[in-house]
Amino acid sequence: MRKRDNTLSTDQKALAINLDKFKYGSIVEIGAGQEVARRFFHVGAAAGTIAKTMSAYDMAVSDDIYGHVDRYVSRARLMQMLDKEFTQVVDRLTHVRAKNTTFFAYAATVTARSFKQKNECHGWIGIRLQLHPGAAPSDVILHVRMLDNDNAQQSEALGILGVNLIHGAFFHHDQPEWVVEGLADGLSSERIEVDLIHFSGPYFEEVENRLMNLHLIRSWLTRAVVFNPAGEVVVPGELFYRKPVQVIRGSFKPITCVNVDMMRGGQKQFSQISAVDENEILSLAEITMNSLLNGDEIDGRDFLARLDLLASQGYTVMISDYVRFFRLRAYLRRYTQKPISIVLSVRELQALFDEKYYDGLEGGILEAFGKLFPDNTHVYVYPSRRHGEAEITTLANIPVPPHLRHLLAYLIENGKLVAIEPQDESHLEIEAAETLASLRRGRGDWEKDVPETVAQRIIDGRLLGFDSE
Repeated sequence: MRKRDNTLSTDQKALAINLDKFKYGSIVEIGAGQEVARRFFHVGAAAGTIAKTMSAYDMAVSDDIYGHVDRYVSRARLMQMLDKEFTQVVDRLTHVRAKNTTFFAYAATVTARSFKQKNECHGWIGIRLQLHPGAAPSDVILHVRMLDNDNAQQSEALGILGVNLIHGAFFHHDQPEWVVEGLADGLSSERIEVDLIHFSGPYFEEVENRLMNLHLIRSWLTRAVVFNPAGEVVVPGELFYRKPVQVIRGSFKPITCVNVDMMRGGQKQFSQISAVDENEILSLAEITMNSLLNGDEIDGRDFLARLDLLASQGYTVMISDYVRFFRLRAYLRRYTQKPISIVLSVRELQALFDEKYYDGLEGGILEAFGKLFPDNTHVYVYPSRRHGEAEITTLANIPVPPHLRHLLAYLIENGKLVAIEPQDESHLEIEAAETLASLRRGRGDWEKDVPETVAQRIIDGRLLGFDSE
């Protein structure tokens, strides 16, 4: 099995492209200097690669070249740039370059750190390229967050990322996972975050973009990716901005009626907060990477099935590698100052009062809860009833260690922990593991444990190991 060479430096990658006389194109960068172009010029032989470099910082100039756009740092502007630059380089140079030339256009529109602004530093970058001479072009585009504290460092990081993208798109296009992995070469997760990647065009028709975005997490390029109910990858900052967010964590294998009831009950409670408009609540189903792994591998079909089933119920889905809830809350707080709701079953809350959960955390359980509830964050607790038992465990009677009872009482008294009233108590005994085991034996009573449309999708698509025999 081939392995990607991850030892190449940024300069070595740039030089490899420069020395290939059949790769030729334009590099246009707005917002953080011309670091990508500078890298190619710095290593030498750039005349064999670069037809043109350009920056158009003035908005009027940029609009004159590319046309009007509502937001200058946006996917729409990036696509305008790629359309214009690629068309121009092909039209102008096809008849004068060698027949086996493959043309490209690299573009970036970003907002970096400046003397005047301390806002989020992010941008859209992409490449449009021919992967065979004369072929219709294919695209790879990214959304990136720059995490360095000054403009010079952010520009340098973008230069490295841009070279990695161009090199990967040309040399590893037949292994899209390698394109993703190569983006991180020469960069640490403290400098750059890539929270969206999208492959398109004739050469990438077989690429499953949802799996490629999952690979961003596995490559340490981001801690989370988000999918809207249409199954499309979206930029978290745009989705969560100024919205109250309600999140429920689970494996959702499959999503059951109790999950739906938890979200409905939680939303009813959450909407009673004065700062929350029920119509603005973003309902988020979160799955941790740990629950997707089978050994060291991810079953792509299993993941896509869960994603599709959640989307069918109208949920936005987030995949993350946040094990502890306070880190999940901190991630959401990057993008919204509106209230955050975390919906848990009483069993999950009981596990949070197990101090072993906080091994390695200097302040233990007090530090964890302090970071979970520093501001307008609330945990809504759904009751549970074990199969065959009459008693319901609720927030009011949850068993916790005696020395933590005062902590529990404090959190309840101050409205940090809030009980959810079930909308339908008949769902309380549903066990997802039992539902999954049952559906793998074929049709049966499990169909009543899940929403009707979910059951039909599982049966029709033979999802999650459903056995139709």
